[in-house]
Amino acid sequence: MKDDLISFKKLLEKNGYKFTIGKRIVLKTILDSKTHLNVKEIYEKIKEYHIGLATVYRALKVFKELAIVKEININGTSYYEMKIFSGKPLHIHFKCFKCNSIIDIDSQSINFEYVKLNKKVEEENNLEIYDSNIMFVGLCSKCKEESKCLDQQNLEE
Repeated sequence: MKDDLISFKKLLEKNGYKFTIGKRIVLKTILDSKTHLNVKEIYEKIKEYHIGLATVYRALKVFKELAIVKEININGTSYYEMKIFSGKPLHIHFKCFKCNSIIDIDSQSINFEYVKLNKKVEEENNLEIYDSNIMFVGLCSKCKEESKCLDQQNLEE
């Protein structure tokens, strides 16, 4: 973790930005998160450090510009995840329309097909793709199970 922060500090300074305490805390919050966070969720996690909402927005703007974080916009709300050094530069997202959870689809075979799809789009359209977003929307396994239970209860009544 400390090595990651040093790498981010160097990247920011190389691009003319200071690695302020606010930026460090916002970045650490995203790094430590096991889920995708929106601005308000990040702010709620760090407000005890007396960091304002405007600081969160400014930090995220810099992190997006430097491709440190990736922004995923869902129904007008932006969620953030680590992009640089994340170990999964290309992956698919799934959003549950019931509980709003965002899940990374981590499958070696699906990721291979995803890379092939990117290459095919590049070749057939004479493009160079740097990033892509695929978002599936539906019911997560937990909500799907809850729906089955409710359906079963309704049938029994």
